[in-house]
Amino acid sequence: MRNKLLILCTILLCISCAKKSSMETRHYQSRGVEQAAALWTEQDGTQEEFDAFVEEHLCKTDSERVALYKSLSRILENCYQSADMLTVELLRPTQLTNASEPLEPDWIMSGYSPLAHFSDDMFSNKLAFVTIINFPHYTLEEKNTLGKKWTRQEWGMARLGDVFTTRVPAEVNASIAQAFANAENYIAGYNIYMGSLRTEDGRQLWPNDKVLLSHWNLRDELKALYADTAQGQVKQEMIYQVMQRIVRQQIPKEAINSGDYTWQPYSNTLQDKDGNTRSSEAEPYTRYERIMDCAHALMTEDPYCPTAPTAIIRNFDQGVEITADELDSLFRALVGSEQVKTVASVIRQRLGRDLRPYDIWYDGFKARASLNEDALTEQTRQLYPDADAFAADMPRLLERMGFTASDAKDIASHIVVEPARGSGHAWPCLGRQESARLRTRIADTGMDYKGYNIAVHEFGHTVEEVLDMYYIDHYMLSGVPNTAYTEASAFLWQQRDLQLLPQAAESGERLAVSGDEVLDQFWSMYEIMGVSLVDMAMWRWIYEHPKASAKELCEATISIAQQVWNTYYEPVLGEHDCVLLAIYSHMVNSPMYLPNYPLGHIVQYQLEEHLAQFTTPRAFADEYARIYRLGRLTPKEWMVQAVGQTPSITPILNAVDRVTSSRPSQD
Repeated sequence: MRNKLLILCTILLCISCAKKSSMETRHYQSRGVEQAAALWTEQDGTQEEFDAFVEEHLCKTDSERVALYKSLSRILENCYQSADMLTVELLRPTQLTNASEPLEPDWIMSGYSPLAHFSDDMFSNKLAFVTIINFPHYTLEEKNTLGKKWTRQEWGMARLGDVFTTRVPAEVNASIAQAFANAENYIAGYNIYMGSLRTEDGRQLWPNDKVLLSHWNLRDELKALYADTAQGQVKQEMIYQVMQRIVRQQIPKEAINSGDYTWQPYSNTLQDKDGNTRSSEAEPYTRYERIMDCAHALMTEDPYCPTAPTAIIRNFDQGVEITADELDSLFRALVGSEQVKTVASVIRQRLGRDLRPYDIWYDGFKARASLNEDALTEQTRQLYPDADAFAADMPRLLERMGFTASDAKDIASHIVVEPARGSGHAWPCLGRQESARLRTRIADTGMDYKGYNIAVHEFGHTVEEVLDMYYIDHYMLSGVPNTAYTEASAFLWQQRDLQLLPQAAESGERLAVSGDEVLDQFWSMYEIMGVSLVDMAMWRWIYEHPKASAKELCEATISIAQQVWNTYYEPVLGEHDCVLLAIYSHMVNSPMYLPNYPLGHIVQYQLEEHLAQFTTPRAFADEYARIYRLGRLTPKEWMVQAVGQTPSITPILNAVDRVTSSRPSQD
């Protein structure tokens, strides 16, 4: 069936059926038929049946093709958004606190994917083949080259050609969804009861009701402690010990999501409520088992993806649309730059001490770092006692960023705010009958400052998601090039969280980025790029050792984290063989997602420099909206159309040089 001669004959047949078509039309026809023939199997029909299918369904004119494009776009939008709306409802008990407590059926259905059979069904009813022969797939290189001259509609047609490029069986998709759900549920319940922690001399540093999710809340608590001049560093050292125990898989299983015992992280001992030391066992290698489960699930997809035979290639070349090698080189260039040492010297002077490994999360460049977080929390709890209060305030937040009152009201009307069980996140809308969902963690006492900061970040996601869905010109272009580009939007908003509070002074000037904020963005890149390098190297190791045990993966991940640390971080932050770069929970429940964050920071800074030209909030909002209505072009083409250059670390490096050269010597 896949004999090259037979394919060639079919291609010639289809071309002869469209003699009046343009040369460009004949090109896509021959390309589409060849790609369809490569996926046609004996179960689909004979060679003669394939020829007849092509003759019947191949568009003969450009107007026919445009009509088909619009029809397929409508079908896909309805299929995607209907499946997504079902998923949202099924996951409500396991993901949201305003839903009923999850029961066993809810946990079972949390791994169900309504779209698991979608590809199978579309190949079975042959709609996939109709799509392929008329809208062929273009490689990333071709999109970046040819796309420079494409119209918006041609870009949409090219994205339609990305939909059916493989034939992955439904059971494989279902197993992947289940593995991811198990990992997500594991991480969502990974809380540390801070009130149960004890120093070696028995002191309790946090109140009994302080419960922090790993890693997000632990990291954010550590950041907030820079403003605590009394006990801040003592608490930071304690959190640092907790993080190391988690990564090394040394944490007692009784210390996870439980406050029944007190735990001394330094000596790693447990005590009961009567103060008696009790024996304990470390959590089994569950953290690394979940990673391997996701890896094995993704590997079952490999045989069905001949053009992208590993999850690594599918994630980066086809998903991010920037290769892993390109990102690796980009990240290493920044973390190994001289600017790192320059900024570190600024931090060292401000802290008045040698740097420690956890200073990778130094938060002193932000305006809030000098403010009392308890005072900020008092404000945010009064403002936002629940999710509804934040939702009601969204139009004001949008107006503060420069949107008109009518646009602010309309954008906010497409966003739903919901209280999350786990960390905050945004859930995008996949169609224009669905809302974008902002999920954030809200305590019974109201939204604390950390929750507000996260909520503003997630709000940045949802605003982008509404702009490039409800305000887009072609459904097939809805979204952004990759998740790094929505992270860039989230970072833009999060950077301005204090300026968005009602107490902040109103100003007719654009919400500008200060010199300290430049250093803050750079230091954030330095931190998350190291984490991403570890994540990417871990996945390369997994593919080299596909039958490894969870224990072996744990040991390999620790070794990788130590190697990256010793090369790029020990010279700046000290401590040989530190494992801190492996703490992120994304490594468990979001395979290979982490590199999107540093790429997002890079994109954000380039956007910041570009948006600096727009000196009023209204002009800022108009340009921000224009950029995020570009939709799902390739990352390079999106950046060229947005700011006139491809993704690069040069702008942030130059900005750091400008900021630090204007300051007196720090050493």
